[in-house]
Amino acid sequence: MVTTHNLGFPRIGAKRELKFALENYWKGLSSRDELTALGAQLRQRHWENQASLDLVPVGDFSFYDQVLDMSFMLGNIPERVRNLQGNALDNYFRVARGRSAKDSACSCVHAGEMTKWFDTNYHYIVPEFAVDTEFSLDASRLLDQIAQAHQLDVKAKPVIIGPVTYLWLGKAKDDSDKLALLPRLLPAYATLLNQLAEQGIEWVQIDEPVLVTELNAEWQRAFVTAYEAFKDGKVKLLLATYFGQLQDNLTLACKLPVQGLHIDAINARAEIEQVIQQLSTDRVLSLGVINGRNIWKTDLHATLEWLEPIHGVLQDRLWIAPSCSLLHVPVDLDSEQKMDSEIRSWLAFALQKLGELQILAKALNKGRVPAQEALIANNAAIEKRRTSTRVHNPEVKAALARIDAALGKRAGAYEQRAAKQSALLNLPAYPTTTIGSFPQTTEIRQARNQFKQGELDEATYRIAIQAEIARCVREQEALGLDVFVHGEAERNDMVEYFGEQLDGYAFSQFGWVQSYGSRCVKPPILFGDISRSKAMTVAWTRYAQSLTDKPMKGMLTGPVTILNWSFVRDDQPRSVSCYQLALAIREEVLDLEDAGVRVIQIDEAALREGLPLRRSQWNDYLQWAVESFRITANGVQDETQIHTHMCYSEFNDIIASIADMDADVITIETSRSDMELLDAFDNFNYPNEIGPGVYDIHSPNIPSQEHMVHLMRKAAERIPPQRLWVNPDCGLKTRAWEEVLPALKNMVEAARTLRESMDVHVH
Repeated sequence: MVTTHNLGFPRIGAKRELKFALENYWKGLSSRDELTALGAQLRQRHWENQASLDLVPVGDFSFYDQVLDMSFMLGNIPERVRNLQGNALDNYFRVARGRSAKDSACSCVHAGEMTKWFDTNYHYIVPEFAVDTEFSLDASRLLDQIAQAHQLDVKAKPVIIGPVTYLWLGKAKDDSDKLALLPRLLPAYATLLNQLAEQGIEWVQIDEPVLVTELNAEWQRAFVTAYEAFKDGKVKLLLATYFGQLQDNLTLACKLPVQGLHIDAINARAEIEQVIQQLSTDRVLSLGVINGRNIWKTDLHATLEWLEPIHGVLQDRLWIAPSCSLLHVPVDLDSEQKMDSEIRSWLAFALQKLGELQILAKALNKGRVPAQEALIANNAAIEKRRTSTRVHNPEVKAALARIDAALGKRAGAYEQRAAKQSALLNLPAYPTTTIGSFPQTTEIRQARNQFKQGELDEATYRIAIQAEIARCVREQEALGLDVFVHGEAERNDMVEYFGEQLDGYAFSQFGWVQSYGSRCVKPPILFGDISRSKAMTVAWTRYAQSLTDKPMKGMLTGPVTILNWSFVRDDQPRSVSCYQLALAIREEVLDLEDAGVRVIQIDEAALREGLPLRRSQWNDYLQWAVESFRITANGVQDETQIHTHMCYSEFNDIIASIADMDADVITIETSRSDMELLDAFDNFNYPNEIGPGVYDIHSPNIPSQEHMVHLMRKAAERIPPQRLWVNPDCGLKTRAWEEVLPALKNMVEAARTLRESMDVHVH
């Protein structure tokens, strides 16, 4: 009999219960006991959702981030929070966001660095290491969840991050060799596995996704060392890999002394035959046959055609599961009663994916006849999507065929453009701006929802949004910023807003996915060929510009980010969809310029996120990603200044490609990393202007003027001051006005201090 299991379940709740509970707790509106009780309720509900599985993940639930959970379990807690007042949960949130529920602005700490989890839009808190780092196990969080699962008769399979991946994810703060910490780390893991055995656990899922990346010999040897240390343990280990192919790590993974191996059969299907040949006949092979990263129905007939011969060989040694944790998809499609019924019939969210898994298991274990009704319905949906005229647009395909190299090239070189832009904009040295959004108040959200529900007419809605835009302009005037934004009050999300106005997109009501902590996003669904039928931002930007003599930035999301932050169709290459988006957003850029907008920001926050996990595959992606941006941006005149923004990504190793984008100004996140991301400029002469973010907007902390001056002076050691901007590291949508205004006041004062200390007066 084939065994069914899951690698992880969405933790936020079908109605984002965890988000709201966390935010109430941080505001002091609820107690720690109430928060932990809500966590227990969610876990119970999620385990009930997975009751049909043979093994259910436990330990995948987190109040903020699973990597941060692992750091606290291992006792790897930053020194700066160890001796502060409060309990472990207080310190946990201090590392996550710089402040616990009981801390004030004057008792905050520096939050842990945050970056993307492999090639997803999920952010994790980076473990911090030093040469003297020690580990001290405290497994109480996981053991408490196991105890709860046992009380509910859950068939528990604990989930932990493996030791090699944990070290790989972290950063050494003192330039020491983090891999040298492995001998100190392994005893903590061995003790943890023994404690799990004492709780009656048979199988432990130990996640090592780093095996799908390129590892040098030293890191490969680390796997051998680590798992040799565990081979005599009392629990069985299911080593889980996902997000890519094993390639040169395949033999290593197959030979490690574990009892089971999970392979992402969506991304690595071509490797499965070789894995079967190399894997010992006493070991389980788990195949991730349901896509855990996208929301399209699985073609069950095609999957069974492939799986049935494998099941014939492996028999009881075959396990099936989603390809990765379902953390990356929404919870329940049944909530989407307002979605277009045809498109809805093509989709599967987390609960539906587990249903697909059960259909496959039934067909494998009992033959196809008992599953015939479900298989017929699935095949009908797959075929209807394949042949739908709503998916394909000949005019869009014809426009793609007309793309040539000239479309992506600016008229003048950067030096020529910079001179013209300087004369036109007349900005001071260290010009100040923000990234785009200002706080989204309850009133804004209510007005937008009432308008969508038909409870507010268009004229009344427009007046409400214009009033908020006017407020943003007044506040920027009072602060003394140099380049303004309109605040984006009309936008629900930087991707969904554009998707709603582009042909080829569909939307959910409740398709929320966790990005980090309490931050959730609702990715739009790119199901067909993309085109733009009308201007999307021009009216709002034109109105904002009418209120001030300061330059007003037009704010757009770039094609690569729209692509990477959508659920993207899987019936054509992603590059084709990206070029379609580039042509559509290009039209908006040109309309903004025609409306007199002379500064246009095209955010590409997710450029690096789309990088393949193996460097050998980077060039192809970067070629079409960079070209898509250039197509979008480069139709404007030299006098129009193009900005782009990237946040919370390690991009030092693709800095040449970022330079090839040829944006006049790039703004990036550097505050949490203390300008570490600017190390790339030690060996690369970045030619254009740059705004290294000095205000960490993902924390409620208000940075001081002195701190921001310190960060900018570090930046000026690498970038000529004449080419530096001063700005936050991301949009201010999620922050409150009472946090934003003093932080921006300090930022403007920091810029003035910097100007006074230099001889350059005109930017």
